[in-house]
Amino acid sequence: MAEHPVIGYLVWAVLFGAVFAWEGIGLLRPDDGFPTLSDATNAVMRYPAGRWTLFALWLWLGWHTFVRGWHFLLQEPT
Repeated sequence: MAEHPVIGYLVWAVLFGAVFAWEGIGLLRPDDGFPTLSDATNAVMRYPAGRWTLFALWLWLGWHTFVRGWHFLLQEPT
């Protein structure tokens, strides 16, 4: 396995670029009906099941981003 997975960084860069492009188009041309991310989030948050789903996704992302693989300060790494 390579030390720096360049293809992974490239994929993440393309994904974030697409999200920012989507938001930029939606904000620059509000009369076209092109929804922004806040419009999509508001549509989902309108319903209790949508709120719980977004909360679960937020917890899952936070767990896998920050907590998984983390060791307590006084614990020996295994």
